[in-house]
Amino acid sequence: MPDPLIRSLREIAGKRHVHVGARATRRFRKGYRYGDGEILAAVAPASLMEKWRVLQACVAADVAIIFQAANTGLTGGSTPFGTGYDRPIVIISTLRMTRIDLLEGGRQVLCLPGATLDQLERRLKPLGREPHSVIGSSCIGASVTGGVCNNSGGSLVQRGPAYTELALFAQVDAQGRLHLVNHLGIELGKHPEDILSRLDAGQYSGADVHVPQGALASDTAYEVHVRDVGAATPARFNADPRRHYEASGSAGRIGVFALRLDTLPVAAQEQVFYVGSNDPADLAAIRRHVLTQFKTLPIAAEYMHRDAFRAAQVYGKDLFLFIRAFGSVNVPRAFAAKSWFDGVTEALRLGKTLSDRLLQCATRLMPEHLPKRLIAYRDRYTHHLILRTGDEGIAEMRAYLGSFLPNQQGDFIECTPKEGEAALLNRFTSGSAIVRYREVHPATVEDIVALDVALPRNAVEWFETLPPEIEERIALKIYVGHFLCHVMHQEYLVKKGVDCAALEHEVCTLLDARGAEYPAEHNVGHLYQAKPALQAFYRALDPTNRFNPGIGKTSKCRDWAP
Repeated sequence: MPDPLIRSLREIAGKRHVHVGARATRRFRKGYRYGDGEILAAVAPASLMEKWRVLQACVAADVAIIFQAANTGLTGGSTPFGTGYDRPIVIISTLRMTRIDLLEGGRQVLCLPGATLDQLERRLKPLGREPHSVIGSSCIGASVTGGVCNNSGGSLVQRGPAYTELALFAQVDAQGRLHLVNHLGIELGKHPEDILSRLDAGQYSGADVHVPQGALASDTAYEVHVRDVGAATPARFNADPRRHYEASGSAGRIGVFALRLDTLPVAAQEQVFYVGSNDPADLAAIRRHVLTQFKTLPIAAEYMHRDAFRAAQVYGKDLFLFIRAFGSVNVPRAFAAKSWFDGVTEALRLGKTLSDRLLQCATRLMPEHLPKRLIAYRDRYTHHLILRTGDEGIAEMRAYLGSFLPNQQGDFIECTPKEGEAALLNRFTSGSAIVRYREVHPATVEDIVALDVALPRNAVEWFETLPPEIEERIALKIYVGHFLCHVMHQEYLVKKGVDCAALEHEVCTLLDARGAEYPAEHNVGHLYQAKPALQAFYRALDPTNRFNPGIGKTSKCRDWAP
């Protein structure tokens, strides 16, 4: 006989959408990079009302609950992590709830919890607008809600972390009672069933929509904040209380049903400039000048080390070509199919990396996919900076770079549209390339140590130099980042047999000495220790430790028991 809770979940969501057993739950419980653990079930409700009823059933059954969208997180923050839980876990997948409503002619949007950034970009494109945030993982299905809950900053310099104070969410109070809180600024009724049924049906009009006094739907002050290059603190980081508010930064500690967010106008013209240099001081000078002197900030400014370029070129090639051929909208389906295949090969004792090996062999037979001028810069220069500019910022950047470069160490090119697209896509496939490298080099790589670092805004010596005793334990270093924000993704493929936890601790000690904060934008997940202020925020949101227990290396038990 099935568990009583599983019977209830099947009655609510339908048997097809309640997944039980190791094979059936693999793609939900196993993280994209990290995380795995036993779960009772994964359930995918089709509507907000179904999600509410699933939540009611789970709270009544006293299980732990993890909310999950695309499962693209880099720190294991939306999956279980090992053992030590004192109750069964149910994962609630939001991927069937993807509706996006346009508000005020598209100046704002209302997103249900499974809506992805890619879907939002495509919905807004005909209106000449774009989302609050564009991030690299949008190409593998990252959700709008996940970005807000994780304070993801993305690559858009002018906008800062994904942020809103307008949300509809469920919360369990200190007495264990489930509540629905409507802070959307949309009149939908008083009772949860009325609110959710009306929102499911889209039964509201412009007259029901208002903005509570002072409530924000984006980080409107970020441009001023990031321009302060004299500040000894980072521009943005996960534990920054400046942008913790209900759903924003909640990391799954509440159940988000809908978010209301600002959108921004798209630049009428865009131009990508590609800078290469062998001296990191060149890039530091560019950053300082642009942030302090430019009238119009670039849309994005992406850093990439030569080794990261090379790794993405070789190990991210299949993802690059897939997106070019089929569009990013189909990438989540491809990842789901790969996860299914890996589950089959694992069950047949063929290992869980056969798909990676086959894909890597196939891509080696394909012709070169990157433009020749970018490859030439890879060979000539160690440090690469991709500057995506728009409208008035194009002439401003052209004039400045023309006055600064070339010099003895560096130069720049003004990209063709094809080169610019390739440069940015190669940058954002680097995250997948790191995972692929690990999977196809099991004999030489122990694991990935991934650090998501926010450097102080006043840091001049931004590029990391490791001491020899750390360097000798690393097979490959991958450095990329959102350069003007001083957010760096520093990932280390650790040599076989090396203690990854010890190495991470040593690197973090060096980062502490530099005044860095971490993680910068990927959530603490199960890899980072949540700092006291962040733990206090989590406890206030979730006093019984019902939702996503254990993240930030906190308690996995009821009522935060040690």
